[in-house]
Amino acid sequence: MTEPQQHGTTQHGAVQRVAVIGAGAWGTALAVAAHRAGRDVLIWARDAALAARLNAKHENPDYLPSVRLDPAIRATAEAAEVATADAVLLAVPAQHLRTIAGGLAALLPPERPLVICAKGIERGSGALLSQVVAEILPGRPVAVLSGPTFAGEVGRGLPAAVTLATTDAALGAVLVDTLGSRTFRPYLSDDPIGAQIGGAVKNVIAIACGIVAGRNLGANAGAALITRGLAEIARLGQALGGRRETFMGLSGLGDLTLTCTNTQSRNFTIGQALGAGQTLDEALAGRRTVAEGLSSAAAVVGLAARHRVEVPISAGVAAILEQDAGIDDTIAALLARPFTAETR
Repeated sequence: MTEPQQHGTTQHGAVQRVAVIGAGAWGTALAVAAHRAGRDVLIWARDAALAARLNAKHENPDYLPSVRLDPAIRATAEAAEVATADAVLLAVPAQHLRTIAGGLAALLPPERPLVICAKGIERGSGALLSQVVAEILPGRPVAVLSGPTFAGEVGRGLPAAVTLATTDAALGAVLVDTLGSRTFRPYLSDDPIGAQIGGAVKNVIAIACGIVAGRNLGANAGAALITRGLAEIARLGQALGGRRETFMGLSGLGDLTLTCTNTQSRNFTIGQALGAGQTLDEALAGRRTVAEGLSSAAAVVGLAARHRVEVPISAGVAAILEQDAGIDDTIAALLARPFTAETR
């Protein structure tokens, strides 16, 4: 059942019709959440057959099984239909955002608000996703949605809280009203850089925590990795202009804790499989969903190097994924690092 909401307006116009770009698990869950908040929802899927299945069956068994879609939620493979929306949620995998955004460039009016819902850093360029959007869709109002959310739980209506970050306070207030409901609670932030760094780097740290679990190195080691991983996130985020308090919030500590401690996390379970001795190909076999940390690890390390920030855990994960570094040797190298002050 949808919850009655006040329809917010800004200079961008009323926000009643929401388009979700991406019909994966997270895009589908966001569509359900937006409908639950009282919005008219359109899902855009690149695969016309998937869009047809969503409309016929009112469910997405490939990506979000056991979550029923209200028949009012409609799917399409026609990008032109997205132009009719009052706000657009970008929920495609991070490494596909540039291509998908390029296809929307000629369709979306310049005042159309965009909400980045993916988490990652673009490989090759090292760009934050907001920088990709600013390049491909210049001048559009942009917000970032991030935080501790498993798509299945959001889709089922279990309580969740997220960060909604934008430098446009009026837009932020409207988007909170647009998406917020009793069980999906956005908290407003004016630090989109910090929110993006938290969401991207935590996926890499989660792979490390999975490796530790797969190697049976104990709960102490897992807690140490989460804590020192948070220090990496904060160092890198502050170097890019993010604020330290952001990393103590939902898009930082909250998302990191969730992703690093639960087997619903794709990044954690892939790391766990690697730690148990599987190859990366074996760990990925049969998976339909994307683990963003696999693509972001090298990008995080490259970005940190450009800003002269040490990220030893992320560097270790990247070495294992990209250079076939031995897991035991990588762990030994991390444990052999010099002792230092905790605040560094």
